[in-house]
Amino acid sequence: MATYIYETVPDAPGSPVRRFEVKQSMLEAPLTNDPTTGEKVRRVIAGGLGIMTGARSSSKAAKPTCGTGRCGCC
Repeated sequence: MATYIYETVPDAPGSPVRRFEVKQSMLEAPLTNDPTTGEKVRRVIAGGLGIMTGARSSSKAAKPTCGTGRCGCC
C-alpha cells in the first residue's frame, strides 16, 4: 500500500488548507472528499526518495557495470 498526501480545497480565498495522509492501493481512485469531514480534496504530488550508489567513471576504459555491456550502460 502506498501513502498519498491530500490537501483540502478551500471554498473561499484565504481559507486554511489542511494536509493529511491516506494509505491506499495504487489501483484505487484518488479521493475527491475527505473521509472525515467531507471537504473537497486533491492529491498532492510529492517527490520520492532516490538512492544512487556507485560512481560511474568518465574513463572510456571502464568496465560495464551490468557485466555484459549489451544494456547500453557504457
